[in-house]
Amino acid sequence: MSTPENIRILFDCDLDDLDADVSRLEQLVKDICEEFDVRNADIHIRITGDEGITEVHRQFLKSETTTDVISFDLSDEFEDSRSLQYVVNAEMACRQGQERGHSTEAELALYITHGMLHHLGYDDTDETQSARMHEKEDDILQKNGFGVIYHHDETPNTKEND
Repeated sequence: MSTPENIRILFDCDLDDLDADVSRLEQLVKDICEEFDVRNADIHIRITGDEGITEVHRQFLKSETTTDVISFDLSDEFEDSRSLQYVVNAEMACRQGQERGHSTEAELALYITHGMLHHLGYDDTDETQSARMHEKEDDILQKNGFGVIYHHDETPNTKEND
């Protein structure tokens, strides 16, 4: 499989000291597009901090809190091309990465993957859907060399636990 030629990816970074390889994150986006047969898309990813994402959260979702990722599908239903926008929080990624024992870059990769999956048929509105989504995130991140980033409780499903 080859990377679709009509995938345009733009990264904007509000931070001066980003501890991540944007070219590696761009390749992740291309690989996700390839896996889900997205052939024509404009994808804009803004990497910001707590203040920047809180402003977006306030403006569009009427929430005064920080978060990890906010995603927008601005696609026109009458066009073949997708228009997807993501805002990811690098300051939160740094904190979470330190807390969970992996890099800021790997945590950002999780946020980007999570946001993209929301526009590719995945959701996390209930426990079953969430488990399916997180399993796919781990699969994609492993394939792209980031390892398992989302660590959910993996208590074995045995009769004793039912």
